[in-house]
This record gives sequence, C-alpha cells and structure tokens, in this order.
Amino acid sequence: MAKTSPVEFVKQVQAETKKIVWPSRRETVMTGVMVVIMTTLLGMFFFGVDAMFDAIVRFLLSLAQ
Repeated sequence: MAKTSPVEFVKQVQAETKKIVWPSRRETVMTGVMVVIMTTLLGMFFFGVDAMFDAIVRFLLSLAQ
C-alpha cells in the first residue's frame, strides 16, 4: 500500500467531505419523531412482557409456600 503525504491526505479528506449530503431539517425532525415513537412502543412492550413474567414468577412462588 502506497504511503501518502500529510498534505495529500488533507486534500483527500477535503475532497471526500465535499461529497457529504446532509439531511434536511424536515428529515432530521421526522427521524427524531420516529425514534421517540419507536422507543415508546418498545418500552411499553417490554414493560408488558416484564409484568407478565413477574406475574408468572409470583404465581409459581406462591405455589411453593
């Protein structure tokens, strides 16, 4: 692999950064809203699963007494 000089490296980095396409404000907001919705739904789902397992374990432990 050929070594590049620091100056050539900086030029390559600048060329690559010009290719970056940033999302629009609307896309960023929509993505953020979707993240909040999905984390809320997943949180409720896992809360329900945890409550179900808690009830099962408590039932099984009550049988042992």
